[in-house]
Amino acid sequence: MGRQMAFDLPVRHARGREDFFVAPANALALAALDTPDTWAAGRMLLIGPEGAGKTHLAAIWAEERNAELFDARALTDAAAERLAATGAVVIEDAQHLGGAPEAEEAAFHLVNLIAAEGGLLLFTADCPPRDWQMRLPDLKSRLEATTAVHIAPPDDALLGAVLGKLFADRQLIVPPTLVSWLVPRMERSLGTARALVAALDARALAERKPITRTMAGEVLDSLR
Repeated sequence: MGRQMAFDLPVRHARGREDFFVAPANALALAALDTPDTWAAGRMLLIGPEGAGKTHLAAIWAEERNAELFDARALTDAAAERLAATGAVVIEDAQHLGGAPEAEEAAFHLVNLIAAEGGLLLFTADCPPRDWQMRLPDLKSRLEATTAVHIAPPDDALLGAVLGKLFADRQLIVPPTLVSWLVPRMERSLGTARALVAALDARALAERKPITRTMAGEVLDSLR
């Protein structure tokens, strides 16, 4: 039986390693995070476009090392001292450090503390540090010297796998060929995949109808 459209079922966000689909677009980044020799000075940058899977990959790394994930915009010196004491930290959306003087100072403090204590510090960002417009020269030079690994835009296999996962997270049953029909017709972005599945879920729920290829085509057109 299909999903009962009268109920707005909770979304299950599967974020474990077993839910991460390894493809050419992300295999190098995954291998780098798993390899101790790539962590020069205990730091690494994970760079990729919005929706590329950085959050999922960082969450895997954080869970396996009992690390805390922290938003770059919320960094303060007090937070930096607390985070450094944990031994492993993920600073997310680090491109927002640029133009935030307090956060830049705190990030510089955190980099030094992690290095002194032999911890690990992972930054995620949608572009390299040279584009962050940082005002603190010492922080800029340290981050530009940090090992960076990149996640590329998704290929067909990855995009299809993510669509399937997103439908499963929302407990949606779709026609068997729908994913392969959508992949060549949509923008090659995991962010678009999320928006598409969310929009299909909302429409199917509102109309109390199953998801069909016709509905998917109309929703896809509305997102362009």
